[in-house]
Amino acid sequence: MGLGILASIIVGGLAGWIASMIMKADTGILTNVILGIIGAVVLNLILSLVGIYAANTWIPQLFVGIIGACLLIWGYRKLR
Repeated sequence: MGLGILASIIVGGLAGWIASMIMKADTGILTNVILGIIGAVVLNLILSLVGIYAANTWIPQLFVGIIGACLLIWGYRKLR
């Protein structure tokens, strides 16, 4: 059984917060949470297109979210 919508949002938000600590982002908490959620969704989509699926439990999803959020924070910095 996979994560529900609320659990996915919480895990994505946590991933965004952790990614902001890793990347030393100076963006606000709301931006970090949003980047975490979007990063998790986008990276899961990209990985699924190449045949790699993160398990539907919170720990693999958290790692995917952190990596995705770090990439988005990096891209966000480049665009600013």
